[in-house]
Amino acid sequence: MDYDFAILDFSDDGTEAAARRRGWIEAVMRGFRDDRPEDEMVERWVAHYRTDRVIVRGAWLPEGEFGAGPMPVATYASFDKTLNAGRELLPLRMITDVTTSPAHRRRGLLRRLVEDDLADAVAQGVPMAALTASEATIYGRWGFGPATFRQGVDVDTTTGFAMRSFVDPGRVELVEPGTAWRHLKAVFDAFHARQRGSVEWPAQYEDIHTGAYDFTAGGPNRKIRVAVHLDATGTVDGFVVFKHGEKDSVRVEEMIALGPEAQLGLWSFLAGMDRVTKVGFNLFHPDDPLAWALTDLNRVSTTEVPEFLWLRVLDVPRALAARPWAADGTVVVEVDDPQGHAAGGFELATSDGVATVSPTDRAPDVSLTAETLGSLYLSAVPVLLLHRAGRVAGQDAAVRRFAAMADLAEPPYSLTGF
Repeated sequence: MDYDFAILDFSDDGTEAAARRRGWIEAVMRGFRDDRPEDEMVERWVAHYRTDRVIVRGAWLPEGEFGAGPMPVATYASFDKTLNAGRELLPLRMITDVTTSPAHRRRGLLRRLVEDDLADAVAQGVPMAALTASEATIYGRWGFGPATFRQGVDVDTTTGFAMRSFVDPGRVELVEPGTAWRHLKAVFDAFHARQRGSVEWPAQYEDIHTGAYDFTAGGPNRKIRVAVHLDATGTVDGFVVFKHGEKDSVRVEEMIALGPEAQLGLWSFLAGMDRVTKVGFNLFHPDDPLAWALTDLNRVSTTEVPEFLWLRVLDVPRALAARPWAADGTVVVEVDDPQGHAAGGFELATSDGVATVSPTDRAPDVSLTAETLGSLYLSAVPVLLLHRAGRVAGQDAAVRRFAAMADLAEPPYSLTGF
């Protein structure tokens, strides 16, 4: 069957265009097994996509085919923001809302949409692409590798919860979500500028964190609460967005702190609330000091560590120069990339944490796929671990040299879902 592939103009308010964009949104909701959208959801979705200048792609049944109409059989969207690569905020092609109708699987629809978009990113000079995946077996074939992990924790705050010696020099205040946005955004912007692995927020985060709209339930979110941490000078340096759950539990939706005192101050606030026996958070910072600040570190239990942010390198020299390096050295890296964007041999020379990368025809010291390069990029996965898994090839000495250069002491962290 010949499908009709098209890019929708979400700024077009004509009757036919409005029907197709609503059909596109309905297809996304169907693909993720959600309810059909109400008018307000469609309006907010369109507004956010316009703000982020989202490229909206899809595949439709040709006119005259049974089932043809404004709803596509495959959806795909992307937009450009930034990734904190460690040395700079790197332009990032962010991919979202990818679905295929179960009646049209294995027809090459996703392949066409992904490869068209990656080719466009390359043409626009965007050196990196990213997504958050619902299945871990889909995107490796297009060079995406899991690059950060989402740690979930439950914190036992029953009687006996205590810090060893922490005394908060600042304080925590509850703020109504509708008025808190400027503080949340200021803290996030400072965090994004300093945290390697952070991804810039899409436009819908304002609706989500102010409670203006809940995209899961539809309508305003009346359950969320916001608390901000102020340092000793009264400057906001952290926040937590949370809601109360069943059986005296609290669910943290978002927590960002610009220093350990703010981090521990926010945890102390959450644990100290009356009739709260458990606090859960599924985006716990890997360097959060909470467990080691407690008299009983077993009160922090890890519940899950699934992959979170997936990265795809499109411009090897640009991407590798944007991240920091741990040791001086030189290594020739060969990248196997079926799509060709990252393929070839590259001489990587590092000095004082900065890399110089240039194409080369020299024999490689180490070889890997574009997928593995994506996983190594932020250094959440050690080089030697992937070597032992058969994912990085080379003589032991060369691999160890590459590992000394590439593996970084501080972990990456991303808390942006999209």
